[in-house]
Amino acid sequence: MKKHKVQLRVRYSETDQMGVVYHGSYVPYFEIGRVEWLRNKGISYKELEESGIALPIVSMHLNYKKPARYDDLLTVITKFKSQSSVKVEFDCEIRGENDELLTTAHFILVFVDVKLGKPIAPPKHILELFSELE
Repeated sequence: MKKHKVQLRVRYSETDQMGVVYHGSYVPYFEIGRVEWLRNKGISYKELEESGIALPIVSMHLNYKKPARYDDLLTVITKFKSQSSVKVEFDCEIRGENDELLTTAHFILVFVDVKLGKPIAPPKHILELFSELE
């Protein structure tokens, strides 16, 4: 399954004075979605980092369509798009309680050897997972 959903509720600290979610709050929402997508596939981000591999974002594009507001229940949908050599791409969206599309996003992340600070190929078990999804 290429897609994973996780729900979260907007906290007051994530909003501006009008109760609208601040634009910078969306990046952590999407991070929750990606981490939970990995966890759902049996990949622990914590264990990945403990093994010396990081997965930083090298490109992101967000498109805000409608605002989320304080106390809204949001659904973050993360969909695997592709993987090539050292990078992985995800398409994501956030939907409101009535399934209304609020925000879309595209992320490119790169597997990096933490000690060397250089891109590396994903571990074999992750490559096998990606190949099953493509």
